[in-house]
Amino acid sequence: MPTISVKKLDDSTFEVTVNDRSSTTHTVTVPPDYAARLTGGRVPVERLVSRSFDFLLARESNTSILRSFELPVIARYFPEYERVIHTMLE
Repeated sequence: MPTISVKKLDDSTFEVTVNDRSSTTHTVTVPPDYAARLTGGRVPVERLVSRSFDFLLARESNTSILRSFELPVIARYFPEYERVIHTMLE
């Protein structure tokens, strides 16, 4: 089971480290309006990022995840993301 560490770099940028068979580091930008839409302002953005990586890791290896991306990009690859992440955050 991979472990996920999220480090806040600034209000909208996070460094995510995934330790699995190999370790990877990712820089994720989360537009504030997008975070508010997904969380309703009830969940810390760090948790949104962490759960988003849980979502990704259920579908691909950490070495396949982009090294740098904006969170909305996930929905382009996985159209079910926004619907599923709401459930994962409850």
